Amino acid sequence: MSAETRPAAGPLSAVEPWDLVSANYAADSPAFMLPFIRRAIEWAAPAATARVIDVAAGPGTLAFELAPRVAAVDAVDFSPAMLAELERKRQALGFGNVRALHADGQALPLPEQRYEAAFSMFGLMFFPDRNRGFAELHRVLKPGGVAVVSSWAPVAESPLMQLMFGALRAADPKRAAPQTNWLSLENPDVFRAELTAAGFRDVAIEPLSQSLHVPDADALWEEMARWSAPLVLLRKSLGEEEWARQSQLARAYVAAQTNERRDFSTTAYLGFGRR
Repeated sequence: MSAETRPAAGPLSAVEPWDLVSANYAADSPAFMLPFIRRAIEWAAPAATARVIDVAAGPGTLAFELAPRVAAVDAVDFSPAMLAELERKRQALGFGNVRALHADGQALPLPEQRYEAAFSMFGLMFFPDRNRGFAELHRVLKPGGVAVVSSWAPVAESPLMQLMFGALRAADPKRAAPQTNWLSLENPDVFRAELTAAGFRDVAIEPLSQSLHVPDADALWEEMARWSAPLVLLRKSLGEEEWARQSQLARAYVAAQTNERRDFSTTAYLGFGRR
């Protein structure tokens, strides 16, 4: 896909929201992300001797899941605050085979053909130039090496996302409803085409859903408001007084929607390719 046909990069392609949310993201997101991460690891199946790269590693959720199973993990991110969280956890866990690297996933400061496996879990999907991101994953893989990249499916396929966006629209009815971006990795045909264009073979796209049980509406809203980068950005832009007003309306919506239904699923696409 050419730069001319791709929408402009969104706010989540910048460092700021990830720095803002880093501490709470590190604390609260792993339980939500782990089912997707474990399936990605299962699909890639790196050997115990493998050197692995995790691009847009965030606080290291995948890196620490992999560390006991492989020889080394290089965890790359452009957010200094995320890498600080990763380093704190690395020291606490005592993993000597995990290395944090501050770098742009579109221009990795690494040699060609270094790794047996590469991952980017819900990160490359935000890159301003995804083609460069996919090309860099391909470049640093050894021949026969595998890559797994994940992206969220359209909101229409994820009741949990519908719940959260519904809450935002209840807080401000003028807020636009989310629309599927058919030029993004929400479209599995685009996902497949971009992996293939980067030179990957044996390309496959797999949908994966997981269900979240919601025992308490207030707790769900508070948790999402702590570690969701879009919500943290929204709070900053609104200011505390307006955020408090809108949060009250959003909570009421979530409470009403979870009065009888307590389980909400969300869906992601996992893309696989081999060099």
